[in-house]
Amino acid sequence: MYRPRRSPAIEPEKSDAERWLVSYADYMTLLFALFVVLYSMATMEREQIKAVQDTIAKVFVTGDITATTSQSDLVQTKPESGQAKSDFELNDSGLEEPQGPSVSADKPKLDYIDKTEFGSPLVGMQKEINLALHSLIESGLAKVTLDEDWLTVELNSGLLFGSGSARANSSASVVMTELTAILKQSNNILRVRGYTDSVPIRTEQFPSNWELSVARAASIVRLLEDLDIAPERMAIEGYGQYSPFADNATAQGRSQNRKVVIALSKYAYQPVTVKASESVETETEVEQAAESAAMQQQNKIRVIRLPHGGIRITTRPPEPGEEEPPSQ
Repeated sequence: MYRPRRSPAIEPEKSDAERWLVSYADYMTLLFALFVVLYSMATMEREQIKAVQDTIAKVFVTGDITATTSQSDLVQTKPESGQAKSDFELNDSGLEEPQGPSVSADKPKLDYIDKTEFGSPLVGMQKEINLALHSLIESGLAKVTLDEDWLTVELNSGLLFGSGSARANSSASVVMTELTAILKQSNNILRVRGYTDSVPIRTEQFPSNWELSVARAASIVRLLEDLDIAPERMAIEGYGQYSPFADNATAQGRSQNRKVVIALSKYAYQPVTVKASESVETETEVEQAAESAAMQQQNKIRVIRLPHGGIRITTRPPEPGEEEPPSQ
């Protein structure tokens, strides 16, 4: 009997739609591992930075560090108990500046610390000067600027001097009187700078613009000194035509370049005190120099021509009243 052949069962093809899950799982695993590594590195860096800050604070407070300290030692060193951990420590009430340890008998005492003191804040003086010179600033005859180190007051030379002159006029006296009331309240270092345009000047008094710029700055300094500004605070600077503010090719630019600038430093004037030992050393050096000059004079060889053709060689200086025969 014929039996029909049974065809083999055809298995349904498997779909590849879910193969992306394998790659996605690998990607997520790697991404998770990456974030774990980054987190561990960040935690370690914070600990190292904290250790470095603690060590630096210890060095600046106690000065306890050796020349053989390596970078690894610096990272691993921990501050001792009771010492400052940083410039400021946080507490419940806010920032509190830690107090350094007292000077002990076994540590060297510093007799002199060379540091520069800051003067009065420049921002406050800028506001006062702006109010005092408001009308001049509005008319373009004055300009007040402030940077990190200097507060400068630029004054047009036409306001202070006549053309080609270094004699301060009455307007200069009025302006300096206004400024002096503010400058007296501080002890900041003061510089008076003179500037000119590029037009050459050749007079008996001012052979060049160098002399004119310096003379105008000196005139303002003398005026400030007459108004009781301490002269030791001040200095004169002359730039001639070689530091222009604008283009000298135009009349307006040349007008802007003719000016006197009063510059106030952020640092205070510190008088130099000469110690007694230094003055003694100076006197000793002067005496030694005088003795050396006298010794050189004594050791100077003199060749004297005698009347009968002979010569005399000597190191003896001539006596007072002794006429030395002329040497040939």
